[in-house]
Amino acid sequence: MTTEILKPVVVLAAWTAIMWFWLYATRIPAVKAANLDPERLVRDPGVTLDHVLPPQVQWVAHNYNHLHEAPTVFYATALTLALIGKGDGTAATVAWVYVALRIVHSLVQVLGNKLTARFLVFALSSFALFTLIGMAALALFKA
Repeated sequence: MTTEILKPVVVLAAWTAIMWFWLYATRIPAVKAANLDPERLVRDPGVTLDHVLPPQVQWVAHNYNHLHEAPTVFYATALTLALIGKGDGTAATVAWVYVALRIVHSLVQVLGNKLTARFLVFALSSFALFTLIGMAALALFKA
């Protein structure tokens, strides 16, 4: 097993934890400022936080959710590459690129949410992820 690729895995997991703290550091004060009854949110499906909290607060929450979407494929692919002994060299470099782009994506989303910039960074990170998937597939299924 090669463990170099596990370093960006741990960094992205740590970044997700940072975003969790950022989420609650912004959401709890916003809920208090809006004088929301949390029980009403549970009972009334027409009331959502997207409708009652400032967009900047929700951007952090949305990004936290995004870190549980495509990155799950990254985690599985990186672990596969590590387990089959292909998690060093180019694979590790591409994994670092992916993680850096996901962190940039988070910052773009939570600090201003410029859609064009966010889409560009997301597309670039997706290409890095697809490259890792291709590397894993070639390593596993080569004749």
